[in-house]
Amino acid sequence: MSTLLESYAAGRWFRAADDGEPLLDAATGEEVARLSSRGLDIAAMVRHARETGGPALRSLTFHERAALLKALAKHLSERKEELYALSVRTGATSRDTAVDVDGGIGTLFSYASKGVRELPNDTVFLDGGLERLGKGGTFVGQHLYTSRPGVALQINAFNFPVWGMLEKLAPAFLAGLPSIVKPASQTAYLTELAVRLIVGSGILPEGTIQLVAGSAAGLLDELTVQDSVAFTGSAHTAGILRRHPNVLDGGVLLGVEADSLNCSVLGPDVRPDDPEFDLFVKGVVTEMTVKAGQKCTAIRRALVPSAMADQVVEALAARLARVTVGDPRNPDVRMGALAGLGQREEVRKAVEALRAGADVVAGDLAGGPLLDGDATRGAFMTPLLLRARPGATEPHEVEPFGPVSTVLTYDTLDEAVALAARGRGSLVASVVTHDPEVARSVVLGLAPWHGRVLVLDRDDAAESTGHGSPLPVLVHGGPGRAGGGEELGGVRGVLHHMQRTAVQASPDLLTAVTGRWTTGAARTDSDVHPFRKSLAELRIGDTIASPPRTVSLDDIEHFAEFTGDTFYAHTDPEAAARNPLFGGIVAHGYLVVSLAAGLFVDPAPGPVLANFGVDALRFLTPVKAGDAIAVTLTVKQITPRSGAGHGEVRWDAVVTNQEGRAVATYDVLTLVAKTWDENAP
Repeated sequence: MSTLLESYAAGRWFRAADDGEPLLDAATGEEVARLSSRGLDIAAMVRHARETGGPALRSLTFHERAALLKALAKHLSERKEELYALSVRTGATSRDTAVDVDGGIGTLFSYASKGVRELPNDTVFLDGGLERLGKGGTFVGQHLYTSRPGVALQINAFNFPVWGMLEKLAPAFLAGLPSIVKPASQTAYLTELAVRLIVGSGILPEGTIQLVAGSAAGLLDELTVQDSVAFTGSAHTAGILRRHPNVLDGGVLLGVEADSLNCSVLGPDVRPDDPEFDLFVKGVVTEMTVKAGQKCTAIRRALVPSAMADQVVEALAARLARVTVGDPRNPDVRMGALAGLGQREEVRKAVEALRAGADVVAGDLAGGPLLDGDATRGAFMTPLLLRARPGATEPHEVEPFGPVSTVLTYDTLDEAVALAARGRGSLVASVVTHDPEVARSVVLGLAPWHGRVLVLDRDDAAESTGHGSPLPVLVHGGPGRAGGGEELGGVRGVLHHMQRTAVQASPDLLTAVTGRWTTGAARTDSDVHPFRKSLAELRIGDTIASPPRTVSLDDIEHFAEFTGDTFYAHTDPEAAARNPLFGGIVAHGYLVVSLAAGLFVDPAPGPVLANFGVDALRFLTPVKAGDAIAVTLTVKQITPRSGAGHGEVRWDAVVTNQEGRAVATYDVLTLVAKTWDENAP
C-alpha cells in the first residue's frame, strides 16, 4: 500500500487511523498515495489559525510579510525539481508543470515585490485622500484598511495543485490572514508535498498555513463573521457553499471561481495570410492542449466570421493533428493525461451533450493513437474540435473540462458580442485583430461579461502571456456563471481580504491613528533643520518654515529664456493681461517649485540622500512679479526600507504668498539614511 497523505494541523502532521482512499497516477493508473482525514480535529485547526497564526502575522508590517514571501519563493525555487518529479503523476507534461509550479512561485515573487513597492512598512493601508468634513478643518475623515482577525479557507481545484494554493496564499498572507488549505482529492499529493516544503523551511510563522488532506466536512461550521472562503471548482459545489448557514447568515465571506465558457473572437479584418490568423489558431490549440484543456481559462468557444469558418477549421484541424498524446514522462509528448478516468468520463459526457448541436470535425471520439502510455489504465483523450450548427445552444451551456473546443460563426460584430454574452459570464475572452475600431467595439462589448480581455495582434504577440494565463498583477475572476469572485489583481487582492473603515476625527487624533501626518494636525518646530535628522531622529510632524523670497520679473524672464518655456502668460504682457485666469505676467509653476526647493533645502551632505519625486502637485494661486513666497515643509510619513540603510520620507509642502494664500501644494519624496554620523569622513 502506498503512503497515506497527512494533514498539517495545529502545529503538527496528522495521519488518519484508516487506510484511506487510493489516488491514482493519471497516465499509468498506478497508486500514488492514499487519502483520508478521518479523526482530524477541524475545530483545533481553526483555533490554531486564529490564536497563533493570526496574531503572529498581524504583528508584522506589510514589508515584513513581503520579505517572508520572497524568502519562501526562493526556497521553493531551490526545491522545485521535487515538485516537478511528482507533478508528472497528475498527467502533466513539463510545460504543464511549469505553468503550475513556476507560475505559483512567480506569484509569490510578484506579491513580495508589490508588498514592498506599493504598501507601507506598517500594518495600516490608507485608501484615498483626506476628506474635510467641517469648514474649520478640525473634523476630517480618512478611509483605511486593517487586517481582519479571521481565517482564510481556500478550497482548490484539482487542475493546479501548486499555483492554486500559492495564488490564494500570497495576498491573504500579505493581508495578515492565516490560511487553511483544502486541495482537491485527485492531486492532493502534490499540494501536500508543497506544504511540506513550506512548513519544513520554517520561513512562515507557525499557524499561518495549515493543510486538510482529505475531507473538510464541518470546516465551514467553524467559521464566523471575520473569516473568508475562496473556492475554485464547479458551480454545483459553489451553490452548496452559498447555501451554508454561516455564509447566508453568519457573515462568512465567500469568493467563487466556477464554470466558465471562455471565448476567443477572430476579428473580421483578419485574412488567412495575416499574422493574426496564425495567432488565433495557435491560441485555440494551445488552450485546448495545455493541462489537457483542464484550465478554467481555456478557450471553449472559438467565434469566427462565417466567411472564414472553413479556413479556420482546416487550420485548427491541421495543427491539432500534430499534437502528440501520451505519457508525460516521454519528452516528445505534447499533451498528457486528464487527472483521472472519472474526469475523462465527465468530459466525454459533455462532448455527447455538445453533439446535439455540433459536429466533431477534428479528433477521434474513440481515443486515437498514443505516443506512449496505457490506453486502458491512463486517462488519455484525443483533442476534439467541434463545429456548431446554426442556432446551437449547447456550446453556450455545456463546459467540457478537457481538450475540447467548439467553433461558432458570426456575421457582424454585434452578433459576435451577443454570442460571447450567451456564456452568461466568463473568466476571460480574447479578440484577435489588428483593426483599432474592431478592438474597441469588441472589447467594450465583451467587458461586462468577462473578468479579463486579451487583445492580441502582431504587435504584442511576442510578449503576450496568452489567453489562458492569469497574472498576479491583473484580476482573476468573472461575473455570472464564472462565480462573481475576484482574486489576484496586485494590491487589490490584498485589500480584498482586509476591512475598509471610514475614520472620523480631529487632525491630531487621525494622525495618531494612521501614523501619517494629517493636514491641520500639530507641527513640531525645531532649531535643527529636518534635513539634518536621520530616519532614527525624524518624527511625524517635524516642520521647517522658510523665510520669504520675492519673485521678480527678472526671475520669470530668465526662467523662460533658460528653459525655453516661453508660454505667453510668462512672456507677453498684453496677451497675459487678456487671460481671465492671470490678468498679467505670472511666474511659471515649475519656477515656483524650483524656488521653493531653494528655500527649504539644506545644501550640506547629510542624512537626506536623494529626492526621488513629487506627488499630487497642484498650482492653486498665480504668482506675479513682486509676490513673496514661503514654504512650510512637514514630515508626513516615514517608511523604513527593510534590508537597506535608508528609508523613504514623504514631506507635506505648502507654498504660500505674502497674503498667506496657498500657491502650490505637493508631497516631496526623499530617501533618508537610517542613521547618520556628522563626524564620519
